Amino acid sequence: MIADALRELYQQVILDHNRNPHNFRKPEHANRSVEGYNPLCGDHYTIYIELNGDVITDIGFEGSGCAISKSSASVMTTLLKGKSREEAEKLFHAFLGMVKGELGPEETEKLGKLAVFQGVREFPTRTKCATLSWHAIESALTGEEASVSTEGSGK
Repeated sequence: MIADALRELYQQVILDHNRNPHNFRKPEHANRSVEGYNPLCGDHYTIYIELNGDVITDIGFEGSGCAISKSSASVMTTLLKGKSREEAEKLFHAFLGMVKGELGPEETEKLGKLAVFQGVREFPTRTKCATLSWHAIESALTGEEASVSTEGSGK
């Protein structure tokens, strides 16, 4: 019963971020951007960041996709604003571990709002939807690529 109520709450959070995404815009002073594409679902987003030194001072995204990909990008941008590159990379790896089922309940609980995506691990194809914007931000932070795809890159 509690598990069902928790799933319902998580679903509502995801749907709310899909309907009312946070930071759904291109920041005026963005100095890095990366496109992300998931051909299996049709998700296509551009992630923009303003990086001052080692700190993400502003972040946003534009594009379209399924509810999971849009809400994941929305939550991600909310959590990463003001974080250092190192903090962002730690969150990326923790999030990736969670959706792949590699984190235990205690570690997942420490992720706060990100825990709403833990159910994605039960649907491997949806994992790509949830992680698309995260792979894009990782690429933007390292300056490695202009775009990322969920297919053909091992991501």
